Parts: sequence; structure tokens; C-alpha cells
Amino acid sequence: MRLFATYLIGMIFGVGISISGMANPAKVLNFFDVAGAWDPSLAFVMGGAVVVTFIGYRLVLLRHGPVYGARFQLPLSRTIDRRLIGGSALFGVGWGIAGFCPGGALPALGTGRWEVLLFVGAMLVGIWLAKYLRTFGSTSPADVN
Repeated sequence: MRLFATYLIGMIFGVGISISGMANPAKVLNFFDVAGAWDPSLAFVMGGAVVVTFIGYRLVLLRHGPVYGARFQLPLSRTIDRRLIGGSALFGVGWGIAGFCPGGALPALGTGRWEVLLFVGAMLVGIWLAKYLRTFGSTSPADVN
């Protein structure tokens, strides 16, 4: 049942990304092109996501625990460090250059376009490289999470 719920949630997310046009890199890139063919629809999609998330977290966290897990997986750290800033900057630059973020690229894999395959391949290499560097640079097993 847990696998089915995960699949269903992913399907809803993917359909939402596709319907909103966020799987189309041109739509995302046009949002950043304020001097040209600016398209404000990304702001509305993101605003809608923030509202749904804000309400959803408040409702879900009233529960004693998740349906398919021992506890909620929430970030515990509120530290703003160079890893957070660097990762955010890298994400933003990559999104601005490619027009894809991981959430939009995964549903776009279904299009079979080479740009999407290249982006997802580079993303997977980046995830592997980040894990490798974290493991290589850690001083204790507790640092590798």
C-alpha cells in the first residue's frame, strides 16, 4: 500500500507539473526573461504551491504521525551555512540556464527529448558526486547523512 501511495503522490505531482507547463523549459526561461518575452505564470504556480504547502503542513502536523512511517521527516537544522547557500545558488543557476529543476525534469522524461535526458543524467552525476565528496570530506560516520 505504501508503494501505491508513493506512486499516486508522484503521479499527482507529475500531472500538476505537466498541466502547469513547468515541464517545458521555455516557459521557465521566459519567466526569467524580464526584458523580453516575460511570462509571469511561474510566479502563480509557485504561489499556489506555497499556499497549498502552508495549509497542508498545518493540517498534517496536527496528526500524531505519518500514515506510512514512524515519524515525520522534517529538517531539524535552521543553520544557514555555505553548503546551503552554495547548493541554493547552484540550483538557481542550473534552473536559469537549463529551464529545468528536478521536479520538472522527471515528469518531462516521458517526452524522450535529449535535453531532458542530458539534464537528468547530469543531475544524477551531480548527486553521486556530492555524496562522494561528502563521504570523502567527512571526519566521522555521523557526518555522512
